[in-house]
Amino acid sequence: MEGIYLIFVAVLFLLAFSDLMVGVANDAVNFLNSAVGAKAASFKTVLIVASVGVLVGATFSSGLMEIARKGLFFPGQFSFNEVIIIFLAVMITDVILLDMFNTFGLPTSTTVSIVFELLGASVAIAVIKITGSEQTMQDIGQYINSAKALAIITGILVSVAIAFSVGALVQYITRILFTFNLRFNLKYFGALWGGLAITGITYFMLIKGAKGASFITPETLKYINANTGLILLASFAGWTLILQILMLLFRLNVLKVIVLAGTFALAMAFAGNDLVNFIGVPLAGLKALQLFNAAPGADPNTFLMTGLAEDVKTETWMLLIAGVVMAITLWTSKKARSVIETSVDLSRQGEGAERFNSSILSRNLVRGAMNVSSAISRFLPDKVNLWIEKRFNPPDETTITQMPEGAAFDMLRASVNLVVASMLIALGTSLKLPLSTTYVTFMVAMGTSLSDRAWGRESAVYRITGVLSVIGGWFFTALAAFTVSLIAATILYFGGLVAIFTLLFLAGFLIYRTHRIHLRRTNERKADQAIDALPDELSTETIIVRCSLTIQQVLEQSLAIFKETLMGLMDEDRKVLKNAKSGSEALNVSTKRLKNQISKTLSHLREDSVESGHYYVQAIDYLREINHCISFITMPSFEHVENNHRPMIPVQIEELSRLNGEISLLFGEVMNMLKKQNYADFDMIVARQQNIQRIIEETRKKQVKRIKNSETGTRNSILYLNILAEMKNLTLYTLNLLKSSRDFEQAAHTVNKNPE
Repeated sequence: MEGIYLIFVAVLFLLAFSDLMVGVANDAVNFLNSAVGAKAASFKTVLIVASVGVLVGATFSSGLMEIARKGLFFPGQFSFNEVIIIFLAVMITDVILLDMFNTFGLPTSTTVSIVFELLGASVAIAVIKITGSEQTMQDIGQYINSAKALAIITGILVSVAIAFSVGALVQYITRILFTFNLRFNLKYFGALWGGLAITGITYFMLIKGAKGASFITPETLKYINANTGLILLASFAGWTLILQILMLLFRLNVLKVIVLAGTFALAMAFAGNDLVNFIGVPLAGLKALQLFNAAPGADPNTFLMTGLAEDVKTETWMLLIAGVVMAITLWTSKKARSVIETSVDLSRQGEGAERFNSSILSRNLVRGAMNVSSAISRFLPDKVNLWIEKRFNPPDETTITQMPEGAAFDMLRASVNLVVASMLIALGTSLKLPLSTTYVTFMVAMGTSLSDRAWGRESAVYRITGVLSVIGGWFFTALAAFTVSLIAATILYFGGLVAIFTLLFLAGFLIYRTHRIHLRRTNERKADQAIDALPDELSTETIIVRCSLTIQQVLEQSLAIFKETLMGLMDEDRKVLKNAKSGSEALNVSTKRLKNQISKTLSHLREDSVESGHYYVQAIDYLREINHCISFITMPSFEHVENNHRPMIPVQIEELSRLNGEISLLFGEVMNMLKKQNYADFDMIVARQQNIQRIIEETRKKQVKRIKNSETGTRNSILYLNILAEMKNLTLYTLNLLKSSRDFEQAAHTVNKNPE
């Protein structure tokens, strides 16, 4: 019997390693977002700083891991067997849930997930115990620490509002003081700001780190608490002096120092604070096994876990191993980068392709905010409004160069993000308030983005929708964690050993599936980003290449989807049609993104390139129309087979096969012409397109006769005539696309030959 429980505890530790990896992939956004978004250093350097912070933070962890042992339920009311079931349910649920959020690039809270998983699993076992005894549901308070759960939930909700508000206020004041002209203002006030910021980070590290360090002696901790004010004052004076000297002697970039120091501090806090979320449960399971083994002959179904209520510290070497696993994950996890991208995109200063669509709520919020802003402006003198506007506008283009290429925002905002988040987390910790580091850091970043006017009228509705989606995901985390863990614990209780291995297999399968989904989404993003891989300084020749490559890529994808749709329809293969439908939707996103970037592309053309720019716009419009034609063929075909309508008759299959071959040849010749940039055989393409139009007309007449003779059903006829109409439009738009591409290249080359 002891052997099987040893296996269960070993499984808990295996799940802990998996949980460490998926958990770090999600929480990495907390401390990497600002440094990565501002390009404070190379990604490799940022990872080195964060990795060191994680390793230091792991040793700074208190090791008490009390939340898993006595934070949310009273272990003395549960037997050894029941506690092991609770812990297994929690770990299986946590791995699945966090991996799912990572797959879709949504930052969530590992603290919230572990809290509600423990709550769900313990409630499930408590209810089972109550129903099997003379107790009633009113006695559930004997098993569950409901007051602690309510305090955690309340603290998290309050921290979200406070983090957003404080982040917005501090960024507003900071931007007014420094403006976007950092080169001038930092020269005089940079050391002062750096001293203040690093002092705040030092306070954060003292309160958040030293208080929980497993190797800090009580005497040292007492000295720090008694002299905190003096330490901070000395830190401010010392750092200000050091930074001023370094700025004068070596032209040190103070903001870069602040951002990297803040990254280190938050990484350290993450490891020290959130380590409990990943290894607390397995360590509690190990402690439970040790207590059980210390009582020879005890019955696992009746031996109560009263001993789990005692404070037991975890060895530093165990914490360090966990830190190494987390550091390795930072370097290897692709899902971590997906989560970071979401946060950076929502904070981005400039415009560009938005990840989220608008919603009714976001539109109303933007409209309301604009009305409030207008009302406030009316109460302020015109001179004050004008002065504020000047502080928030870059005075000239030279200030733009202060942001590294590809940066989403400047390092001043990055430093505010890190300092404010650090201070709030330290303050919450000193007041013993439960909070989520994920929620605090994310909402601070969103608040600073709002104040910095990163959410302009062109992007506000999309960014707010994104923020609301992430916040909605947090509530979903709590609900899903509680529900899934409750169900898992119930299954494990009644299913025994078979249920344990079944759920483990299910967890492995789901992780594999989400890995495949993430891989596909990553490949789709790479395909889109390949179009933008050319430098910002675009010559006319570069734009020609860009246009040609884009058109070839879209035409190739369109042809593949078109052929797949016809084959799926003729074979009545639902799976093939579903893949074609997904491909069509992905292509629609890509072409829409291209159209949204037209302004950015045209801005790089020379002033005398209006004519060539006109043809470029035409070409992108025709790409969109081609995509619409494909969609109008794919969607009805999928619905036709999905609804089990009558299939194509043999003569229709023969006609579709012929048209498929003709259109494939047309697309092939068009792509070859675009690739070679040789339009000498343009008339041949026109002749082929006209021939296809003639075949379509003949085919339509044949279908009309079949309708009159009642050879085909209504649904069949509607679909068939729709496909023929879209084929006609498809070939027409393809020809127009080729013509626009030819005219664009000719106009562009003419401009190059006749420069001003």
